[in-house]
Amino acid sequence: MANVSGRGHKVLVLVPAYNEGPAIRTTVERLLAAGHRVVVVDDGSCDETGAVRDLPIAYLRHAINLGQGAALQTGMTYALRSGADMVVHFDADGQHDCSQIERLLLPILEGRADVVFGSRFLRKEDAAQVPLSKRVMLRAGILVSWFMTGVLLTDTHNGFRALSRRALENVQLQENGFAHATEILQRVREARLKYVEVPITITYSTYSKHKGQKLSGSFSILFDLIMARLSR
Repeated sequence: MANVSGRGHKVLVLVPAYNEGPAIRTTVERLLAAGHRVVVVDDGSCDETGAVRDLPIAYLRHAINLGQGAALQTGMTYALRSGADMVVHFDADGQHDCSQIERLLLPILEGRADVVFGSRFLRKEDAAQVPLSKRVMLRAGILVSWFMTGVLLTDTHNGFRALSRRALENVQLQENGFAHATEILQRVREARLKYVEVPITITYSTYSKHKGQKLSGSFSILFDLIMARLSR
């Protein structure tokens, strides 16, 4: 299959999925239609998520649900072993636009970055798409992550990002849950990786809003981060 975004480089799009049966097939088919190599990591789903196995993808499965961080690490380990030059993290619920993958890869291809973070807050029109309650929660997360890591982004908990092979070799996630987004920043700082943010647009469907992170989950992330910091 041709890889339209990597300009001759091997790029894998990692799609972590947990009970994403209603949306994942459409998400993966769009990626395939755009010419991307797709790796789905099924994080112990108990619905029809696994039905995407019949598509021309790499399908990896956890026997039990471990968390999105663990699913991403499984995908990144697979990418390293398969000789990938770059990976893209891409949500399964359909809120990301595969046409923007090129935008994430470009700074890596040009040698300006090892990690590229998508941001909903670099352009007013993108920020306006984010529901107000979620916007407040995300802003709080930015400050917490800055305090924990010393890395200040405009959109810390955006799952749409790209990593070079050098970044893959240095970003080894221990946080199994959503706190992995902050842990990535820690690894970036420790390894002195170059990073940039690029503007991306998120589409919030009724389904993605329902599946999205709840306020209680944010408190759980904060607790995990504090405990991890205290244990160091």
